[in-house]
Amino acid sequence: MRESVLLALIHIFAIISTINPGGISTRGKKILRSYLRRYLNRELEEEYYALFENNLEFYSNELKSVDKEELSDEESLITFQITNICRQIRKGLFLEERMIVFLQLLEFAFEDGIINHQEQIIIDIVARTFNISKKEFDNASAFMIERDYDAVSPDCLLLIESDKPEKWAAGKYSNYEKWHHLRIKGFKGRMFILHIESTGSLILIYDGTLELYFRGRDILVGRPYLLERGNNIKGQGIDPIYYSRIYKKFVLRKFPEKIVFEGHNIEFLFRNSGNGVRQMNFRIESGNLIGLMGGSGVGKTTMLNLLQGKIVPTSGNLFINGYDLHEDSGKLEGLIGYVPQDDLLIEELTVHQNLYYNARLCFSDYTEEQLNKTVEKVLEDLDLLEIKDLQVGDALNKKVSGGQRKRLNIGLELMRGPGILFVDEPTSGLSSFDSEKVMGLLKKEALAGKLVFTIIHQPSSDILKMFDRLWILDKGGYMVYDGDPVEALVYFKTETSQANAAESECPNCGNIETEDILHIIEVKVIDNAGLPGTERQISPEEWHERYRKKMMPGETSRPPVEKLPSSNFVVPGRSSQIRTFFKRNIVRKLADKQYMTISLLEVPALALILAFLSKYSEDGIYLFSANKNYPVFLFMSIIVVLFVGLTVSAEEIFRDRKILEREKFLHLSWMSYLISKISFLFALSAIQSLSFLIVANILLEVRGMIFPQWIILFSTACFGNMLGLNISAGMRSVVSIYILIPLLLVPMLLLGGAMIRFDDLHKSISRKIYVPVAGDVMVTRWAYEALMVEEFKSNKFEKPFFNYDMQISQNDWYASFLIPELKAKINECVTAGKEEKYRDYCKMNLRKVKYHLNELSSITGIKPGAWLESVNYDDFSGHTGDQVIEYLDSLGFSLRMAIREINAEKDALYDQMRMAMGNDKLLELREKNYNENLADIVRNTLNKNKILDSDNRLIQKADPIFMKPGSKFGRAHFYAPYKQIGDLKIDTLPFNVIIIWLMTIGLSVTLYFNILKKFIIFLESLKLPLWRKFGRGFLQQ
Repeated sequence: MRESVLLALIHIFAIISTINPGGISTRGKKILRSYLRRYLNRELEEEYYALFENNLEFYSNELKSVDKEELSDEESLITFQITNICRQIRKGLFLEERMIVFLQLLEFAFEDGIINHQEQIIIDIVARTFNISKKEFDNASAFMIERDYDAVSPDCLLLIESDKPEKWAAGKYSNYEKWHHLRIKGFKGRMFILHIESTGSLILIYDGTLELYFRGRDILVGRPYLLERGNNIKGQGIDPIYYSRIYKKFVLRKFPEKIVFEGHNIEFLFRNSGNGVRQMNFRIESGNLIGLMGGSGVGKTTMLNLLQGKIVPTSGNLFINGYDLHEDSGKLEGLIGYVPQDDLLIEELTVHQNLYYNARLCFSDYTEEQLNKTVEKVLEDLDLLEIKDLQVGDALNKKVSGGQRKRLNIGLELMRGPGILFVDEPTSGLSSFDSEKVMGLLKKEALAGKLVFTIIHQPSSDILKMFDRLWILDKGGYMVYDGDPVEALVYFKTETSQANAAESECPNCGNIETEDILHIIEVKVIDNAGLPGTERQISPEEWHERYRKKMMPGETSRPPVEKLPSSNFVVPGRSSQIRTFFKRNIVRKLADKQYMTISLLEVPALALILAFLSKYSEDGIYLFSANKNYPVFLFMSIIVVLFVGLTVSAEEIFRDRKILEREKFLHLSWMSYLISKISFLFALSAIQSLSFLIVANILLEVRGMIFPQWIILFSTACFGNMLGLNISAGMRSVVSIYILIPLLLVPMLLLGGAMIRFDDLHKSISRKIYVPVAGDVMVTRWAYEALMVEEFKSNKFEKPFFNYDMQISQNDWYASFLIPELKAKINECVTAGKEEKYRDYCKMNLRKVKYHLNELSSITGIKPGAWLESVNYDDFSGHTGDQVIEYLDSLGFSLRMAIREINAEKDALYDQMRMAMGNDKLLELREKNYNENLADIVRNTLNKNKILDSDNRLIQKADPIFMKPGSKFGRAHFYAPYKQIGDLKIDTLPFNVIIIWLMTIGLSVTLYFNILKKFIIFLESLKLPLWRKFGRGFLQQ
């Protein structure tokens, strides 16, 4: 008991003794000493008793000058002192402590068998000052002083009697049938229990012949005793009368809807391991707080996961009101709540916001006013109103205390009113004060009709007494105890034949040495040297066998289906969930000012650095056309937005994994959660991409390209977002996430088409006609090509001439490179004749020639003669060769004439623009819009080899930007001006953007099904030696 309560009682006891005409009697002194001994050691008992005598002397001296007739006047000295003392100590006493002071006052005042007028005045003053309700004042007075049990409210009185009652009181007491009754086998006499509703206190009076005791002290007939939590009443020939059993008699009738949780022969074993949870049966009803206790690694968390349905038992079944936990899971939706050991709070939100957004996801039918009222009530119940506007903060930047965080965690689950609540290590890392406060909250929920399971490692005595039932697990997942928590120590002492087996509590302070329980269970065999050995005296299997014989309920059939508790819990629809998730995410991000500042300023800062370093100028004069670094800038722009998009999303889901674990019990939509995340990230990427281009284009003086560039960079950033979300959902640690990012980015750097030409890749990868598949799966290839092609063909200078340049380039390549090469091959075949050693070479050359003759015929419209059929090795002759060369000459002439006509049209357009703008303006237009180095790259002007002789055909390597694609299925060479699907031609910009978005959609599918995580689990299941050595450690950093 707190010192403030003891001091208050000492003062009040002294005043009562002063005004008692006979002074304090011998019995009164015994009552006082007995009371002090209950809470104090011998030394402190003497100290407080001496304080009592000093106060008694002081108040006696004060009364010497006061007329005794004045004592009935409330303005008298004694009345004033009592009122003053009560007002002072009231501020330091909790409600329960005030009630204890009041009840002890009644007992002390009645020690001589009467309450005189002066004592009654003092009792009335104390009751009024302490705000004791009239009902509880009358009940306590009738019970402790008058012993008029009919005058006590029937709902506050319990009668303990024999299991075969004679109903002796039925005629004596008119309220006998209205009282609560607890019938105990072998019980003799009767015991009355008074329940104080406001504090939950219990007072007992026994009238009978049995020698009963609690806390090691005898219960005297006719004496009132305060029955504190965890105090069990014992006696010879009767089973212990558990405190929890008594208390529930007063509260169970208040539960209109009951929950019965049963386990029938349940067992769970891990694969290739003897660990898990061994066979057990149980049946528990609502209104109970159950503690799961045991040493480290015995399977407490596994047990909790098994009971809540997170894992499926290897054998046996779990039933809630007759519904199978797994087969009927849909009908049990919302009935189970889970609070893991770690925080499940959104650190960037305030206490109120955490509860508010949780409420929005739990109560679809509630109005905004109802939601706010619900949140306010939870804040009040959890004693969190004062800190409701504080940000929760993280482990390194705590804004609220550990106890407050734990209560808030529990409150998030309690808000929706689950009938069964599982709590993992609720007192871990908390002070003793916070631990008792958190456990008091859970006890309150149990008393309100909930069924609460909690893992507790090594509870204090006070916390242990809060439990209604204790389960103890031993190594290997063996259940070794299922019963009253206070009796656990007695059970294990008895089983190990200890001398003081019946003693569970310290007779002086009432504390239970909880660590002794595990010490007894795990005690080692003593070797010859007197030292503890390695083997235990009693193995887990033996303890479990004793449990099976003495405690485990027998097998029963499947329980009947009963009505489940009703609930206001209604999951909102998907669209409503999306809105709530999105708003919560926005509020969360805005609250994290550091995150928002970096996210919004990082990209413009990178643009500034990149553009500044890329701004090449000759002789101090900057010209866009002469900036040789511009193509590198474009590629780095892609890398920047890809990297930022990836890193900004790489922790999004990982950081929420604990929140998702809790919300899994709400059966919320995974799709809604993802859409809210994706929407925010895409909006952020749009802003980042635009800010990057605005800064960079101003500095580099890029004109008229911001929209197509933004479309490409935004699409690439969105791809990065989706890639990051996949990593975030699949990986198990932050370290693994950031180890994986370079593994993904480096291939994109190398296969983007800028750093290494696709033609120069390893021969096993390179494809001379098209971009290799390894490049096609890289988003950087599509983004970089789109930027380069669009920048070249759509800039203000080149755009009017592009179609002319493309036709000129194509015709020129045919006339200047392809036709001469075909002629050379024909001449080689004519020279080789039919010599066997040139057979294969000639066959291949003639096949190529015939392919390109058909191609040129379709382009020019000049049909070859019948000799075309003779262009094969068997029919080929010198005469056929002459005809082919003659045909090729005619094609060359036709192509050159076409070039001349197109050049004339282009020159006419150029002259027209020069006349309209002036020569200087036209030159300025070129310098400000046409980048020479970019043009050299997309035209491949630096490559001297303009034609490549492949196995099947001759491939153009000049002017890829003007070259038509070689496939009608979307594949093409790098820098193709358009892509072709069938007869449909699609410009490179829209085609490539569509491809990027298709890749993004593909990643969204893999994210929805969490393919990466499943793939990792699959690799682990293979148990490959290399993976076991390196991979698992990599993923589980």
